[in-house]
Amino acid sequence: MFTGIVQKTGILNSVRRGANGGFEAEICCSPWEDDPYRPGESIAVDGACLTLVRGSDGGFAADVLDETYSVTTLGLIPPGSTVNLERAMRPTDRFGGHIVAGHVDAVGRIASIRREGRDTALRITVPRETARFIVHKGSVAVDGTSLTITGCGGDYFEVCIIPTTFSETSLGSKHEGDPVNIETDMLARYIWKFMQPGHGEDSAGSLTLEKLASAGFPVR
Repeated sequence: MFTGIVQKTGILNSVRRGANGGFEAEICCSPWEDDPYRPGESIAVDGACLTLVRGSDGGFAADVLDETYSVTTLGLIPPGSTVNLERAMRPTDRFGGHIVAGHVDAVGRIASIRREGRDTALRITVPRETARFIVHKGSVAVDGTSLTITGCGGDYFEVCIIPTTFSETSLGSKHEGDPVNIETDMLARYIWKFMQPGHGEDSAGSLTLEKLASAGFPVR
């Protein structure tokens, strides 16, 4: 599990087919001197959770499933691109962002970039089936960066980025039209699932307003 607080950026050196099938991503980055990474641990690369297979002082290599390659930007961005990096959180870490699983829902596209005072506002288009999980003032991970949604519509949402986040993550190097990984709020997905008619083995398992009222929730 991650929090969406980017720890450092790296450079995507390559993503290529491995000797035994699947893909392998090579990332160049400075080392975590206080806590060296180990083979088998999880690390989020632009918000996609990958398993580290080997590391060195100059970076690391990670396995990429075919599914991950097909539903994230790892198959779209060119070598030399800046990527956000976050290692899996420890139980003692501060929870600075929101719950991020590293399981990308969809690839969005940056529709516009504009300045709003000292901050930078991004409008990002997403598939409609992804947009249903995005709510005003809710949380979203964009390339693994935890952000607050400032506006949303049927196929887009907007976020405002403070200067520190913009300059210290890969978002500062993005342009209009660039693809970005999107992970919606995990809680929103579960709530949507529970609200669907026929959830579970029969329709009695679905969550309804009547059931919420009977449980004592104030429903109007």
